[in-house]
Amino acid sequence: MEKKFFTEPATYVGELSINVTNLQQAIEFYQTVIGFRVLEKTERSARLSANEKTTLLTLEMPEDVTGKERRKTGLYHFAILLPNRAALSSFLEHALKQGVQLGAADHEVSEALYLSDPDGNGIEVYCDRDSSGWNWTGDQVKMGTDPLDGDGLLAEEHKVWSGLPEETILGHIHLHVANLEASEVFYSKGLNFSVVTRYPGALFISTGGYHHHIGLNTWNGEGAKAPRPNGAGLNWFTLVFPNENARTDTVNRLVEAQVKVKTYPEYSEVKDPAGNTIRLVL
Repeated sequence: MEKKFFTEPATYVGELSINVTNLQQAIEFYQTVIGFRVLEKTERSARLSANEKTTLLTLEMPEDVTGKERRKTGLYHFAILLPNRAALSSFLEHALKQGVQLGAADHEVSEALYLSDPDGNGIEVYCDRDSSGWNWTGDQVKMGTDPLDGDGLLAEEHKVWSGLPEETILGHIHLHVANLEASEVFYSKGLNFSVVTRYPGALFISTGGYHHHIGLNTWNGEGAKAPRPNGAGLNWFTLVFPNENARTDTVNRLVEAQVKVKTYPEYSEVKDPAGNTIRLVL
């Protein structure tokens, strides 16, 4: 993990909140399978951490919660970035012992494992390759979807899995959106992200030369509708800004573009054109 992509002057994903239909079941999954630690639990919510200090994931169970809807905008997956390949090797060994159904891919810039929680919320667990080896053509980085060398990953010298390493962070989030063009305008002109990769029906954006802090796709259908707010899936995610000036400049750009911005003591909140809620924090 290279911290330069997750510290000033970068803007990056810090935390997210998702709805679940069964809080206790979700807690058990995220503790046992993923390796989170519970920071705080109430009757209808739980805050989860890798280091027992910083919240990375909040689970919420609305009173009238419903199951995850298909073919809607919202969460495709959130991505947990491990500090090194040895940690990913440990996690793979652990997940196989747990009998977890996994997907896997070698993206050239990273190696990734994919799974879903009991409500169908997508999760990626990955490690980055050193950025000195990333293949850039101008301002576009090459990301592939090659088969992962699982045997090679397991052969990496590693410790027995004992939960997420303390250095674990959220590396990126990947969203279903309704329209790529509108989303690109919002995230690039409004939030000041740069498009670094384009695929059919998808684009990937970042700050500071990362391979992507946010993925956007229309794979649930062009013009897909937003899901019910009480359904399983994404509540909100945060974008961490390097300083107040950067956040204020962003809010001003959004207001000038006639985007509705709600202001609270700890954050400002906006919705992207697909209805995904973003909290702008420091």
